[in-house]
Amino acid sequence: MSLLEVKNITKRFGGLVAVNDLSLNLEKGEILGMIGPNGAGKTTAFNMISGYYKPNEGQVFFDGENITELRPDQICKRGLVRTFQVVKPFPQLSVLDNVMVGAYNRTNDDQSARKKSLEILDFLGMDNMKEQLAGSLSVAGRKRLEIAKAFATDPKMILLDEAMAGLRPTETDEIIELVRQISQQGIALLLVEHVMKVIMSLADRIVVIHHGEKIAEGVPQQVVQDKAVIDAYLGEEAAHVAG
Repeated sequence: MSLLEVKNITKRFGGLVAVNDLSLNLEKGEILGMIGPNGAGKTTAFNMISGYYKPNEGQVFFDGENITELRPDQICKRGLVRTFQVVKPFPQLSVLDNVMVGAYNRTNDDQSARKKSLEILDFLGMDNMKEQLAGSLSVAGRKRLEIAKAFATDPKMILLDEAMAGLRPTETDEIIELVRQISQQGIALLLVEHVMKVIMSLADRIVVIHHGEKIAEGVPQQVVQDKAVIDAYLGEEAAHVAG
């Protein structure tokens, strides 16, 4: 049984079909990349999987349970958490306090939440910024904090929505290493990402979405050579570079 099973989900906004009959699965500890053009339906799919939107059709199963009708907080309690492309930390709180917000998903005890959060910041190489106000962080720092908050919820799986968007190459490399460290803890990851370097270096498999529908799925080297993917998203030159 897969950790995540998405079965034929569809989402309509009036006459617009944002996601159409999408199915995918993800195993424990696996990294699955989701790519496609802007407006392809990737974030809408994320929103349905994580409970922010309810699908018009189809179902989502996580760890053997039907979570289709659950709220985001209920889904988070079950071990499935997401990050957001536009990060919004609590700017007047310290980095440590921001991470503690995530840790409260598993405990109501302040000391336990603080201890866990300090361990996470140390593990992710962020200990030196724990006292900084979140609002003073760079874009890269805020991206790292977003991942740390998600990690603090003690997840079985994290949905990462463009965690590397807007970063310089060296910053991207640092986040890639951060994601690898989390993956090595046995946590499954579903990545929406436009930076093909990220997808190619991290993903075990890739799903490609275009106009709300899945047009390809497979291992990275196979998918980037798929003609439908090249035509819809990568382009010949980008496919050559990615391959």
